[in-house]
Order: sequence, then structure tokens, then C-alpha cells
Amino acid sequence: MEHVETDILILGSGGAGLFAAHHAADVSPKLKIIMAAKGLIGKSGCTRMVQGGYNAVLHPDDSLDKHFTDTIKGGAGINNQDLAWVLVEDAPKRILELENKMGCFFDRNEDGTIHQKPFAGQSFDRTVHRGDLTGIEITSRLRDQLFAKANVATWDEVRALELLVDVDSGCIAGCLMLDIRSGELLVVRSKAVIVGTGGAATMYRMATPSMEKSGDGMAMCYRAGAVFLDMEMMQFHPTGLLAENSRLNGGVLEEGLRGAGGYLYNALGERFMNRYDPERMERSTRDRVSRACYMEIMAGRGTPLGGVYIDVSHLGRENVLKMFPGMVERCKDVGRDLSTEPVEISPSAHYHMGGVQITINCETHLPGLFVAGEDAGGVHGANRLGGNGVADSIVFGARAGDAAADYVLNLNKTARVWAGQVRDTEKEVLSSFNRKNGENPFKLKHQLKDLMWTKVGLVRTKKDLQDAQRELLELEERVRRISIRGPRAYNLAWQEALNVQNLITIAKMVTTSALLRTESRGSHYREDFPEMDDQNWLKNIFVQQGDDGEPRYEIREVKQNRMRIGNGEYIIE
Repeated sequence: MEHVETDILILGSGGAGLFAAHHAADVSPKLKIIMAAKGLIGKSGCTRMVQGGYNAVLHPDDSLDKHFTDTIKGGAGINNQDLAWVLVEDAPKRILELENKMGCFFDRNEDGTIHQKPFAGQSFDRTVHRGDLTGIEITSRLRDQLFAKANVATWDEVRALELLVDVDSGCIAGCLMLDIRSGELLVVRSKAVIVGTGGAATMYRMATPSMEKSGDGMAMCYRAGAVFLDMEMMQFHPTGLLAENSRLNGGVLEEGLRGAGGYLYNALGERFMNRYDPERMERSTRDRVSRACYMEIMAGRGTPLGGVYIDVSHLGRENVLKMFPGMVERCKDVGRDLSTEPVEISPSAHYHMGGVQITINCETHLPGLFVAGEDAGGVHGANRLGGNGVADSIVFGARAGDAAADYVLNLNKTARVWAGQVRDTEKEVLSSFNRKNGENPFKLKHQLKDLMWTKVGLVRTKKDLQDAQRELLELEERVRRISIRGPRAYNLAWQEALNVQNLITIAKMVTTSALLRTESRGSHYREDFPEMDDQNWLKNIFVQQGDDGEPRYEIREVKQNRMRIGNGEYIIE
């Protein structure tokens, strides 16, 4: 087995990973940095798929306090307030860096200032964008600029399998990895590891993320002993494109469609948001709009494909073609013309607000382990505002890179890789090749998606959640009986087996946390507890792996150190 040494190992090449690499490399050219991606560097992951934009306070009539208040209100009050403040405070600085240092081009107003468009749940139009394909602009520039950094090595199609921990010190010592192209394992010994591999929304039948996402980073952090919070909070994007029997099924139609004045209709032609949020209508927050769409579908007012309609044709064909060229092309791929007719959409699992507990500098309680982007929890609380996601990745990616570099440069003793952990992990990940007959990983993944969609989806009940707990344990046992055939190089069945194992690890935390939270808040809706309960549930649910390998849960009060919350009021201290 090959062994490689580096100072900083970055897992994932989305916005968080790319920006972390830039910042760490700029701290000192002496640092050796490896960035590894399960797909292709800068061409896989979810940041590249971002359509809408990046929220930042740039206009003199806007303010950090307004953005902060919007973020806490959107998160239904359970955000980590220090993390939320860092997000809004650093976002404008990073926009300047993206433009002036990385070369990003954002849309401008006639006077030359950056154009900012409306997004749902915001009190001011603060979403910076490049047309409706902002993510491609950001990741492409970051990727291109990275090749100028001589101290950064990039690895395509190399996935992380397990974080390696020094059993004496508890420090992160590196990572066991798999070269997908050759099927060979390799040990990377690293003084610091930054995890930014993305979330696990692909555990649901309808999901928006890139197809390689399977919660790998979060699952590895969990097995290494990291603390998690808010795992019940899974956001469903209200406008996932319906394209039956297509890989485009569930892909996002961006929130700017609603922000620009798009309407939502049920199959009866009713503009149904009047029933759910008559004040904000289609510009309500993602959790409310998603749930409204779901309720209409469940009430029998759904479209032929089992969704609802979004319609922007009243904005005028020329305007739609100018404002949303990417969305027009996406709909055209499935035979619909967004500029002239309604398009069928459905809520689609989109973003995990829950994740690893971090400090404002992305540190975990495990020395040497830093987490940024969707793998981290606390920033968005119970619901993320559109436009805050890519801002999160860039802001905390930068902080993770700075903090990891500082940690390495001040490290007195390097953590030790234990050969026993490497051997045990190698044996486990190769075990499916030793079975002649066993379970099919693709079928198990399909069953997991159906289970989570029907019983741990947009509307949850005690019975469904308890049933899901039992069924997840059964699936977990069946995963241990997966049989893989063929060579190890580019073995898609093997990759799917690793994916489904990690997804089930995350799904168990989501399900039990959802069962514990006996109220409805943000993206978490309990049909048997339909009201938000600030008196008893202005709290976070934390989870960590116990000594027996099973999760242990703890409920703690939200720290209201910057904003006081209660009785529907949000008051900055």
C-alpha cells in the first residue's frame, strides 16, 4: 500500500475546499497541500451547481444587522449565533476577494456596481450573481487560479474512506483513501485534514445534489468521534424539476424564479401559496414553500407527474430568456419551454443544515480536524436562506484554510498513523469482494431513498420515524452482506456499496433527531406536533458516536449571545 505525506489534506473540491486551498497556500508557500476529490477537481460537487447566487451586504441601504436577522429568522432561532454573524460579516470581504483576486465576473448595474437580486426570506435584495449560473463562475475561477499554486497537488477521482486517528493523542493523523481509477488504497499521513465533501441529501428519492454526494465526510467524522448537531434539519428545495425516468429528475430550478415574481399553481390552476403564506406568497422561505407544495400534492391537487407548476411566462419571454438562460436550457432538455409555459416541479431534498460542530475557525474538538461547508452544522439553524449556502462555503472555506495552516505551522509533534486501524479498515472495505452471493448495493440504495422519502421526508410522524429506525437497522445489516464482483478499478458497484454505507450512517442520525424533536421548526415538520414551541424547544440536538458504536444524543439550550429570541420577536442585543 502506497504511503504519502503532506502538511494539509483537503477532502472535497467545492467552494469550501477550493477556497481553503487558496488560503492555506497563501499563508506559507512552504506548506505541502493535497486536495482530493471524489470526482474531478472543480468540476464536481455542489458549488458548481449553484444557480442563484451569493448573499452579501454591499448596498448602503442594507446592513449586517439586517442580513444577520434574516439568517436567524430563516433558521427559526436555533442557529449558532456566532457562526451566523461570521457568515454575514465575512461575506462582503470574500466577494471582493473573489472579484479582485480570483477574477470572478458578477453581473453589474448600469452605474458599474454589483447587481444584487431578490431571494426569498430576505428583507433586502442582496444576492450577488452571474446570470443564473453563479456556481460555475466561482468554481471555474477558483480552480484555474489554483494551478498557479506550486505547493498544492490536486488528485482527481480519489475518495476518502476513513480518517486516521492517533489513539494516544486523539489527534487526526491522516486518511485512508481509494484511487477510484486503479482500485488501490493509499495512506495519506497529514498534520491537518480539512473536510468539505458535501452533504447527504441523496438519501432521498428526489434530491438535487451532484450524484457522487453521499455524506462521506460527515460519516467519516462521525466514526472518528466528532460531535454533530441539528441533524434532523434537512432542507427540501421547493422547485426541483420533474423529469420522469431522467437523471435530471429533481434538479433545481433556481429560487430567483420565485424572487423575480414567478407563480406556483396546483393542477386546478389555483395559486395555492395564498393558503400557506398570504403575505409573502411565493417569496416565502424554502421550508414553507416546499411544505405547501407537498400538501397540495398529498391533497390530490398534484400534476400528472405528481408535482405542482411553476410559471414565469407572465414576466415576458424576452425577460425570462435574459434573466434565466440556464434554467430555460435545463427545461428545454426535458421538452419544456420555461419562457412560455408552466413547468412541473416538486420539492427535492437539497441541503443539510445539520453537521459537525465547529468553532468560528472551523475547528472541531478533534485536534487537526477542520470542517467547512455543508459538512458543518450550526450556521443555518433549522432552515437555510437561498444565497447563504455558497457564501457559507466561501467564508468558512477561507477560515478553515487559514486555521489549518496556522495549526500546522505551530505544531510541535506530528500525530502517528496506527497500522492496526489501516489494516482493519482495509479488511472491511474489501470484504464485499470475498462474498460470492450477497446483497446488491444499487437495490439497497433505492430502498433507502424510498424509505427516507416516505417516512423521514417533508412531513414526519412518530410512527413513521420509529418504523424508519427499525428499517434502517435492517438495511445497515444487509449492507454488511453486499457482494461485489469484477476488478477493483472503476468498480461502480463497489463505489455504491461505500456510498450507501455512509448514507445510512447519516440517515440514522437524521431519523432519531427528528423523533426527539417533538415540535415543528423550519425544515422539520411533525404532523403530530405541528406548532413551533419556543418555550420547550429553542434547543439544539447534539449527537456523537458512543463507545458501542451507536449514537448518543444530548439536548442543549440555544445560546442567545447576540440576539434574544422569543414570542416571535428577534432582538439584537
